[in-house]
Amino acid sequence: MMELDEIDRKILRAMADDATQNAGALGRELGLSQPATWRRIKRLQEAGAIAGRTLDLDREKLGFGVTVFLGVKLATKGRVSLDDFERAVGAIPEVQTVEHVLGMYDYRLRVTARDIPDFERVLRRRIMTLPGVGDVEANVLLSEERRPGPI
Repeated sequence: MMELDEIDRKILRAMADDATQNAGALGRELGLSQPATWRRIKRLQEAGAIAGRTLDLDREKLGFGVTVFLGVKLATKGRVSLDDFERAVGAIPEVQTVEHVLGMYDYRLRVTARDIPDFERVLRRRIMTLPGVGDVEANVLLSEERRPGPI
């Protein structure tokens, strides 16, 4: 685990809010020089604290107004390997995340669709036909608030 000082935490919080900021803008916001900010960002990247920068798409504006979380329990773990299921579910473009979890379900999927009928099509034709799928529970996302985490 990496030791973070308060300036590192401020950099990480600011980058979590807007990862497009360059070192100069970020330094001005935090009262640091551009080179000092750049060195800290580089150190955080090299240590693995910053694993990358992602593009946050507005799915609703792109025509995908429904997000559903699915709990998937595999019917027969012995007959179908987890790798087979993960490979098959990973090929479905509407499935945004695949999480192997411990608990009532074996997997948690985040699925985006244009609307409820589109989600039903994805569920019936793509997800329910995957190897080993048993029980499935759906939870429709009503709203979401993102937080950067414990930084």
